[in-house]
Amino acid sequence: MSEMNPAQPKDAAAGTTGPKAAPKRRFGGTPAQILGALKFYKVLAYSTGTMLLLLCIELVVRYGFDSVLMAGGTNSITGASHGFGFVGADGVIAGGVNISTLVLIVHGWMYVVYLIADFRLWSLMRWSFGRLVLIALGGVVPFLSFIVEGRIHREVLAEVAANPKAGKRY
Repeated sequence: MSEMNPAQPKDAAAGTTGPKAAPKRRFGGTPAQILGALKFYKVLAYSTGTMLLLLCIELVVRYGFDSVLMAGGTNSITGASHGFGFVGADGVIAGGVNISTLVLIVHGWMYVVYLIADFRLWSLMRWSFGRLVLIALGGVVPFLSFIVEGRIHREVLAEVAANPKAGKRY
């Protein structure tokens, strides 16, 4: 007569093993925190992607056509006032606002906030470091932020829906 080891499950004693249960998914926050971070990431992804496209257009105009977009100012040679439009990059317009430079600055700071949004979502989802790098590249490669945002959005919603109680409780 064979004795059963009490530490062994009944299926293991019979020689059969049942399917292993998938490990429970653990997030770094509650589903509400994750969805809030996802919304913040989505807004920043679209904003940063749009500013990056404007930046690309600005660089083509600046280096391809040797022009910048200016608002206001005065022509230092003729003394005529300048309204709004493209002018040569030779610095003839004094005063006014250089919209081309403004696009550079706004995109730079917006990218910093985009990285904060990326990091927050990444840490709450507990993804690999490679995923963070891919998401961060969305702010420097034209059109990538729109593509990555759609994919990330679907994945986060699917994971949260599949694991509604996986968030740690405080």
